[in-house]
Amino acid sequence: MSSKKSANKVIEEKLRALSADGKNVSPVLPEEIKNYLIDIDGTICDDIPNEEPERMATAEVYPDALTTLNRWYKEGHIITFFTSRTEEHRAVTETWLEENGFLYHGLLMGKPRGGNYHWVDNHLVRATRYKGKFTDLVEKEVTIQVFKS
Repeated sequence: MSSKKSANKVIEEKLRALSADGKNVSPVLPEEIKNYLIDIDGTICDDIPNEEPERMATAEVYPDALTTLNRWYKEGHIITFFTSRTEEHRAVTETWLEENGFLYHGLLMGKPRGGNYHWVDNHLVRATRYKGKFTDLVEKEVTIQVFKS
């Protein structure tokens, strides 16, 4: 991570302060900047479980993921990897990301395992399920679950 700014530093530079009823509330990024949280195993490379850490250093990169994510980084978006790998896998993961040329701002370890994620937040959340190919994102109308009004 020596050649990049931390995600927090980049985000702080781009945030816009907001207020409601005279009180400060959580700031937000400008609409044109996306804050990507990207999984690693099975999304940007071979799907490797934590029980086989010896494979992490030699995982095969998905080339379309490398190209797309690096372009998003260069366009000014925030790229943070969010993985189920544990802290004991941090060094091998950072080395692998650097050796394979990924540009990114942050790495969050310890994502809960098992999938079926449902994120609840007071900020806008968008989710895209990876299904074998990284491309530019397109808009699509879908049905989602929301809280009752």
